[in-house]
Amino acid sequence: MKDLKIVNKPVRKKDAMQLLTGKPVYTDDLVREPCLIVKLLRSPHANAIVKDIDISEAMKVEGMEAIFTYKDIDQEGERYTTAGSTYPELSPYDRLIIDRHVRHVGDIVAIAAGKSEKAVDQALKKVRVEYEVLDAVLDFKTALDNETIIHPEDNWKALVDTGGNVKRNLVSSNVSKKGDIDEVLSRCKYVIDRTYHTKATQQCYMEPFSTYCELDPYGRLHIISSTQIVFHVRHIVANALHIQKSQIRVTKPRVGGGFGAKQTAVCEVYPAFVTYKLKKPCKLIYSRKECFIASSPRHEMEMHVRIGADENGIIKGIDLHTLSNTGAYGEHGPTTVDLSGHKSIPLYGKQEAYRFSSEVVYTNRMSSGAYRGFGATQGLFAVESAVNELADLMKIDPIQLRLNNIVKQGDVMPAYFNEPLTSCTLDKCLLRAKELIGWKEKGQRRVLENGKIRSLGVALAMQGSGISSVDVGSATLSLNEGGFYSLTIGAADMGTGCDTTLSQIAAEVLDCGLDQIQVFGADTDISPYDSGSYASSTAYVTGKAVERCALKLRDDIIALGAEMLEADKALCDFDGEKVCFEDKEVSLVDIAYKAMVFNNEALKETVSHSSKTSPPPFMAGACELEIDPDTGEVKVIEYVGVVDCGTPLNPNLTSIQAEGGILQGIGMALSEDITYTAKGSVLQNSFMEYKIPSRMDVEKITVDFKPSYENLGPFGAKSIGEVVINTPSPAIQEAVYQACGKRFYELPIKAEDIAMALKK
Repeated sequence: MKDLKIVNKPVRKKDAMQLLTGKPVYTDDLVREPCLIVKLLRSPHANAIVKDIDISEAMKVEGMEAIFTYKDIDQEGERYTTAGSTYPELSPYDRLIIDRHVRHVGDIVAIAAGKSEKAVDQALKKVRVEYEVLDAVLDFKTALDNETIIHPEDNWKALVDTGGNVKRNLVSSNVSKKGDIDEVLSRCKYVIDRTYHTKATQQCYMEPFSTYCELDPYGRLHIISSTQIVFHVRHIVANALHIQKSQIRVTKPRVGGGFGAKQTAVCEVYPAFVTYKLKKPCKLIYSRKECFIASSPRHEMEMHVRIGADENGIIKGIDLHTLSNTGAYGEHGPTTVDLSGHKSIPLYGKQEAYRFSSEVVYTNRMSSGAYRGFGATQGLFAVESAVNELADLMKIDPIQLRLNNIVKQGDVMPAYFNEPLTSCTLDKCLLRAKELIGWKEKGQRRVLENGKIRSLGVALAMQGSGISSVDVGSATLSLNEGGFYSLTIGAADMGTGCDTTLSQIAAEVLDCGLDQIQVFGADTDISPYDSGSYASSTAYVTGKAVERCALKLRDDIIALGAEMLEADKALCDFDGEKVCFEDKEVSLVDIAYKAMVFNNEALKETVSHSSKTSPPPFMAGACELEIDPDTGEVKVIEYVGVVDCGTPLNPNLTSIQAEGGILQGIGMALSEDITYTAKGSVLQNSFMEYKIPSRMDVEKITVDFKPSYENLGPFGAKSIGEVVINTPSPAIQEAVYQACGKRFYELPIKAEDIAMALKK
């Protein structure tokens, strides 16, 4: 590979100064005033039928334009899903815009639109609703075959058979296996058999769900939204409103964080419905409370793991069953659960047999959705915690046990694609993490002079790079007069910096500076089709589309330059500024003018790319905790993450991705907790109650890379976005055990539980 000039360099994000100086770049900044204010009336009951609703007094409030209820929606009409996935979606079509049957506290009862926020707030208080309250299913362990059916309606449908049975509250079920796992485990000298529980957790994006809608000059519905999935939003809104996709345009401004939450069309449908009905612009900005009680958090899961090893410390088989709580609606339910097994079991390559089975159930809780890690986070907590306990049972160092068993480059991974692993430095990542955390020098447990306990823990993780043979990335590149380039993409930069890294790829191919690449995205009217920014797909899938597109445009430039020089194209060279042949040359500026002005044919290329493989990135994580034995308080002294993401496209941005993901994982392990009242209301409905860690809660986060080279990725790159969140939970669980002698099988691990364990 040639020396890189732009790729793998820590260049500044293209939008850094606009964001840093507080310029108006987010959805609510771009609203054209005046517009209608949209708010939602939400159910106080976990399961109920709206017997009647009276809006007469509410509509007397000055400034009110409309209040829509179930009476305005065909209750027998076609249902839809808000999950942002490629058609045909695996998620069931189980929603109406306003359903007479409300299925969780916070479900939609009415949509109100008025000329001011004050008017809408007053009107919502005057809406009178008569409910028939039904029994609710709040414990997902009791959901299957419960007497209460969450979706008894006849117009529920699934486009793909995922093994579900709606009359049993079963959204999906599946089994994949190789060999006879029961027989293999019966021969193992060492077997761990444990059940793990992870609760739902919130993504806690900075910018709440925000959507503005208007009619464009042609009368089409124009949606400006904080979303990761502009093309999927178009599809979802078209399904919900029963209109043609050609009548909808979706654009994305800067996005103030998503982490998967905005892979679900949580709020777009409601203002779109208002504008479609009233022909007036409107906006819906969720309150922070709404973001906590009616959003799309991580799926709660229970995982039963059996893992066995022989007398030589070789892991012979893993048996994993995952029960997942999708909540009131099935968004992403069948897909997230799949990763709990297929992104955890494959880490250990010497297995003779494995089995992964799963069930996803409906309950009367807020529906879950996508969150960074997308099911792998839960599965890796279970499997990696079990591996740590297996090492303890065998009296072997947990790092050594892993080194004896993990997959290496060239291996065929169990429970993953049946093909050799083309890029992997997981062993190097693990050894580097061991070195950086001081594993050998510190030991796994030591008591300080002040009585506090220091302890160490370790875990591994993998993810994917897009969804193989499903995700599509696209790019359009054109040469403009003056010799600069326009890059148009459909991927969504939601703070990840993909506008910058994709521009770096184009600049590297075209031998130009980053400022010569002007990037635009994402807009369904202008951008080439892209599945969206999720599933760790942007760098690998869209990045490869940009690389291929830039190579084609470079070839076009050389061809036109050769024509202008009256030379053989094969003998010409392009250095980013000019095309040369022997002692003759023609500048890029002249080539651009020739193409645009004299040829009347601009140099422009569009490439779409999809990959049949999803090469996994890997990570080794190690933590050092300090625990106060009197209070159980846990302080993260240092967290080390060493990542194999192929070639880091931009070391600054990949490092920040890792740091942010690690901090989110620490929160999941120690403090973030969603709990419900007996009647199904979420207790943690603000940042006062929902405890995410700040940078002050962690003394040191150390990130390093052990690059591999993935031939199928752009300049050897794989993904980085999701794998970084997956190691903290099992690593911290192990360190807590080393400190207090008790293993915790449920997250979060609370200080009071640690204190009680130490007192015993």
